[in-house]
Amino acid sequence: MTAEFFQQITTHGAAVNLSSRAKLRLTGADRIRYLNGQVTNDMRQAQTDESIYACVTDVKGRIAADVFVHTEGDSLLLDAEPDLRETLGMRLERYIVADDVELTDVTEDWQFWHVWGGTDTLASTESIHCSNEFPHHFLRSSRFAPLGIDLWLPASVPPPTFDAHPILSDADLETWRILQKIPRWPQELNAETFPPEAGLEGKAMNFTKGCYIGQEVLSRIKTTGKMPREMIAFESNSPVNSGDELWIEKNVGKVTSVTKHPATGQTIGLAMIRQGSSPDALHIGSSTGPLLRSR
Repeated sequence: MTAEFFQQITTHGAAVNLSSRAKLRLTGADRIRYLNGQVTNDMRQAQTDESIYACVTDVKGRIAADVFVHTEGDSLLLDAEPDLRETLGMRLERYIVADDVELTDVTEDWQFWHVWGGTDTLASTESIHCSNEFPHHFLRSSRFAPLGIDLWLPASVPPPTFDAHPILSDADLETWRILQKIPRWPQELNAETFPPEAGLEGKAMNFTKGCYIGQEVLSRIKTTGKMPREMIAFESNSPVNSGDELWIEKNVGKVTSVTKHPATGQTIGLAMIRQGSSPDALHIGSSTGPLLRSR
């Protein structure tokens, strides 16, 4: 990503093709109650015009997937990272016992786009052009930090066009994500991570909705404030690679995502470090390696 392109999308926004994401449909009379027992957020608040973010957790409270959910008629629609398509379906199917719930993989049925408007926050869909002859969903979503729009369209119809919104490549989107300090599966979000470690407590969790798998452990973290690790954002003048160890006299964590800042040329990234470690005292690779700076 060039400095000029970064400035353009910061000011005017961008569009992203997310059609490869896993997409699952839940139907049946018990769908909301069932899903509420599987995820960290309150599915009773799911809407037709806005996506709600949540984590699917295991019995130990660690992340099995992160999902965005919205309603469509008598269904709940979930989208998740492409790599989670099979494992998420298996995880959700495992806990459908006597519930009136049916889970269907609809990944291939829908194309899926996200667009945000930079400083001109999207209050309408006027900048998105697609045929109204086909079913489609417009949803408010802040999945890449600025308020934007998720657009679901049948896979068989022509893709939408966007006024003054360039379509980002996967590499450019990854740079934008890291700049916005957004954790992602599997770099920061994985089977070793509690949602609060990745800073998701205020975004993906509801502590008053009732029980769900892993809830007891996560409520204890909420009460005590204690967790093994925490995610930080950093910058460095020195080369840094994903997987590099971070040290303060001893190993206290590792780098999970890195990219080059389009404007400054510095290495920026995300890391998971032991809770309570000083972000500005971290050395790369060893206790005598280059220092990082928090951002």
